[in-house]
Amino acid sequence: MTTPSARATEITGRLAPSPTGHLHLGHARSFLLAWWHARARGGRIVLRIEDLDTERVKPGMIEATLADLRWLGLDWDGEPHVQSAGEARIAAAAAALVARGLAYPCTCTRAEIAAAASAPHVGESGPRYPGTCRGRWPSVESAQSATGRAPALRFVVREGPIEIEDGLHGRLAFDVARAAGDFPIYRRAGSPAYQLAVVVDDAWQAVTEVVRGEDLLESAARQALLQEALGLPRPRWWHVPLVTDEHGRRLAKRSDDLSLASLRERGVDPRAVVGWVARRSGLKSARDAWPAGLVREFALDRIPRTPVAAGPLEIAELAAG
Repeated sequence: MTTPSARATEITGRLAPSPTGHLHLGHARSFLLAWWHARARGGRIVLRIEDLDTERVKPGMIEATLADLRWLGLDWDGEPHVQSAGEARIAAAAAALVARGLAYPCTCTRAEIAAAASAPHVGESGPRYPGTCRGRWPSVESAQSATGRAPALRFVVREGPIEIEDGLHGRLAFDVARAAGDFPIYRRAGSPAYQLAVVVDDAWQAVTEVVRGEDLLESAARQALLQEALGLPRPRWWHVPLVTDEHGRRLAKRSDDLSLASLRERGVDPRAVVGWVARRSGLKSARDAWPAGLVREFALDRIPRTPVAAGPLEIAELAAG
């Protein structure tokens, strides 16, 4: 796999926003923590725009996302990588898994999966897949010919727990086979699923560490399985507590109150946002600052291990500077 120029031993973090809506205060915190963590140790930061979920990508959001990141004072090394531009690379990885019997076509609908699961497990992606199509079709073409449906591709999950090491949570074990079963790596619509795309592109961009929200902790086990199957290196992971609203619910793009665009329109100084994140991430002396000014004193192990609440009082605090 050909990668962009980067030394194998070099610390490389990444920012990987999805252009499905405006970035919010939670994204700002995750991206700042990832940026500080790499820069504080002399590392690189690469930027990847994860635009493969075409049904949810909104017009103009790539440009808006870049504007939000620059408004925060963040930079990156090299040109942004738009994920769809490298889709052929992800498709080749999927084909390799199919050829080795590690992935297979699946024509099941969501309703059929839910109906077939004797004991549905509702996890991050719905009920557990019961393996209905495993070994059923010799090829994608035969699956489509027999059913008239465009098949998805599912990865064959091995039995037993998969262990991962997280910089904040320590060593953890997840039984993906029991919790989720064989999971999708290609959608029926013909586009790569998140789990495969992120694994392939992290390796291609020579990413050595990933700092992201702890809502993706379960995904790390699935990605570890794919990295193992594809012979790709496993980055170090740090899954950080989320930013929630005043009711304890994680922030969502559909709620615009705490979007960076909304804060900017209210006249909020971006240094106030950076300072707010810094003060809630163990940097006690921070008030209003640019990210680069806080690199030397940053340490990821100082961050609180509980979610960070953001609500009307935070908006007022930011607006007041």
